[in-house]
Amino acid sequence: MADASQKIEVLSITSPGYVTHLDRAKFEAMRDAMLSVLPPQAPGITVSETKKRLLPLLPDDLFPGGDKAGWWLKAAQLDQEARGTIKRASGSPVRLYKL
Repeated sequence: MADASQKIEVLSITSPGYVTHLDRAKFEAMRDAMLSVLPPQAPGITVSETKKRLLPLLPDDLFPGGDKAGWWLKAAQLDQEARGTIKRASGSPVRLYKL
């Protein structure tokens, strides 16, 4: 079993009160990369633009060739929305920005 210090509690705006535990290194790398590329005001940028901008920032040992980056981006997005760090602008497609 993995050391508890290697895991981090992750929330989801779509499931209030639900907590899951994910790999700390991957999650923190994705969260930090995502927050570094999101603009500080609405309307923000699309999720696909966010992914495009953050891919070069990810450590290759954790995300070789960007492998699984989309899944980890969604996990970080939902967690940060639940924590009130980022927000979705109204309308479609989904556009994100930092608060």
